[in-house]
Amino acid sequence: MKPDEPWQMPQQWQAEHKLFPYQVGFTCPPHDWDAAPSDFLRMAPDSVGVHGWMLHSPEYKHQLNQRQQNFALLEDFVHCMANNGADVCAQVGSNWVHASGLGVDGIADFCRGLEDRYGVPLHMAGYAMVEALRDLNVEKVALNAVYHWPQWWQGTREFLESAGFDVVWAGNFVDQGWFETQEEVNACRWVFDAELVNKSFQYVAEKAPDADAYLANGMCNFRTGRNNQPERLLHQTSALESLLGKPVVAHDTALYWRIFKTLKLRPERSEFGRLLDNL
Repeated sequence: MKPDEPWQMPQQWQAEHKLFPYQVGFTCPPHDWDAAPSDFLRMAPDSVGVHGWMLHSPEYKHQLNQRQQNFALLEDFVHCMANNGADVCAQVGSNWVHASGLGVDGIADFCRGLEDRYGVPLHMAGYAMVEALRDLNVEKVALNAVYHWPQWWQGTREFLESAGFDVVWAGNFVDQGWFETQEEVNACRWVFDAELVNKSFQYVAEKAPDADAYLANGMCNFRTGRNNQPERLLHQTSALESLLGKPVVAHDTALYWRIFKTLKLRPERSEFGRLLDNL
């Protein structure tokens, strides 16, 4: 090799060179520390490794139109993760699917197109919910829209209905009467008191007793962990299902389920609810 010729790494990752047999890339919206990589890694087998990549949009203010404007960043994410040797990519943020304007079939086509281009499947939280509900073979669902403001959860409702589900009730914490205004909810920055978990789901169950499953929007956190550490609904799903007698599916659990399904793996422990236990 001549001194002025650049040395290049091999273009393709071989199995013996990967740090973990199964490698998962996560991305999340700007301005949010994401618990998904930590939660997923803690319940996955030791053969799984995770890598995070936050979407870069410095002026991001959680507006739906900003999701649409930044949708192309998802291709950058998948491209980078493919170069890094990821086996699957996962997108956190349930509103991105309906904010895109692509519709249910359009999102499926978008994800397939990226997989064809880069060789790595992309699973989006909003579409993973659809796939999970189809796998559970449910028809009637009720949506606990938690902290999501109306434009957000109404978009989720429309997306679910477009996928063929009967959303018999939907509403957020303001609709349920736990807060007077959306501004009060927003001030909590997605983290809420522990007792609100059961109270909110019991409210939804009373409003929709005939629902086949109860859903939770977004990536809500409750102070249910040790020393009041915030935890996502993954950690409360099993207890909620015992309380309500129905499947409970949140966008975080749906996304983890879809990743495990692609990897042909399952969680190390069986304490996260019916969807993950059925893998």
